[in-house]
Amino acid sequence: MNTCRTELISMTIAAGLACLLCAGYAQALPKQSLVPGGLAFIKLDNFSPDTKVYFEGKRVAVFQHDDEWLAMAGIPLRQKPGKAEFAIEYGDGLRLKTSVTVKAKKYKEQHLTITNKRKVNPYKQDMTRITAESKRKKAAKRVWTDRAPAIDFIWPTEGRISSIFGLRRFFNEQARKPHTGLDIAAPEGTPVLAAADGKVIESGNFFFSGNMIYVDHGQGIISLYAHLHSISVKPGDVVKQGQLIGTVGETGRVTGPHLHFTVIANQTLIDPLFMLPEKHSDTADEKQP
Repeated sequence: MNTCRTELISMTIAAGLACLLCAGYAQALPKQSLVPGGLAFIKLDNFSPDTKVYFEGKRVAVFQHDDEWLAMAGIPLRQKPGKAEFAIEYGDGLRLKTSVTVKAKKYKEQHLTITNKRKVNPYKQDMTRITAESKRKKAAKRVWTDRAPAIDFIWPTEGRISSIFGLRRFFNEQARKPHTGLDIAAPEGTPVLAAADGKVIESGNFFFSGNMIYVDHGQGIISLYAHLHSISVKPGDVVKQGQLIGTVGETGRVTGPHLHFTVIANQTLIDPLFMLPEKHSDTADEKQP
């Protein structure tokens, strides 16, 4: 099949998938869950454009919903149970504080066998690349733009949820960092769509994450798409919700083709399910594809 025909078919599939993913989903507020990896909301009274809100020292997104102004904060996985503090700064110098109570949540373990042992224990010559990529990832995670945030996310692809957020991971029985995204298993080449309006701020091939894209949705809300087969956008591109940005692949550290989808809020990785509309009867089976 020639390249032009392949691209046309992919675009047609993506357009159809965008309609499918949007169908029947009304725009809704992301779901509050006061647990590590969850979301916390507060209502803002006497809001003005120069009002700034912080959660545990990091600035958070503020937006209007149903004639109310709300602040939304991601709760870090490392957050301990108990009080967590919001700080509100008004333009006239007034400062107020309020808090939410974070509940404990214990995430299950996941044990995976990675056949490419280099992706578990990189060679010495790999570390220069990994260190440089880590700096790029941290820079993307810290991006802040003042435009109104896009919070009406859609599912970025169609497939089976194969690995949920927060799992305590073991690769070849070696403990690693918790899983900080949602894995959606799908055949290689399945279209991947922008979950919301935004701007591409980083993309490329990374040692562990494979082909990856970061999209800024405003005020610290960022989405990440990893292990892609192909990338259709570049940094600086403005994307619309449902736009084709890549295809599902199995690049980087994987055990099969899938999309690793991550959502970041106030530099904090949160469970993407709290940002996504509910889907019929899908369930997560905690196994990597």
